[in-house]
Amino acid sequence: MVKIHYLIDDAKCYETVRQMRWPDGVKCAHCQSIQVIKRGRDETQHERQRYHCKACRRDFDDLTGTVFANHHQPLRVWILCLYFMGLNLSNQQIAQELDLSASDAHDMTCQLRAGIVTRQPTPTLEGEVECDEVYIVAGHKGHPDTVKKKGAKGAADG
Repeated sequence: MVKIHYLIDDAKCYETVRQMRWPDGVKCAHCQSIQVIKRGRDETQHERQRYHCKACRRDFDDLTGTVFANHHQPLRVWILCLYFMGLNLSNQQIAQELDLSASDAHDMTCQLRAGIVTRQPTPTLEGEVECDEVYIVAGHKGHPDTVKKKGAKGAADG
């Protein structure tokens, strides 16, 4: 369980993201290779580590490919917003707690919810799969005479 007091500064937020994202070591955000080297820090957010993949030769950082990437709010604000969402606070309450405008809080919660849904793994069926019987209603499209004959036969038997 992540506790709020561990997330109050940017360094701890970035470390938490790294641990959750790459529990077995950093992998390339583009090709998932483990041939990754550190390549300095971000100029504006010193806690944000940059990396270089030797396999695909692309650069990435701690947030590349996550819902937190490419936003002007610090990671700390995003993590706290997520925490407050878990407490079931309204967007208005989140805006007040984080000193944001109501529209910014709304945008953040929408993006976080969409990111959570996007990351859901696609279910795959394997092995023996069973299902209950299925009742399919077939229409008469293309064969109206067949339906008329059956209807007439049933009426005569009545």
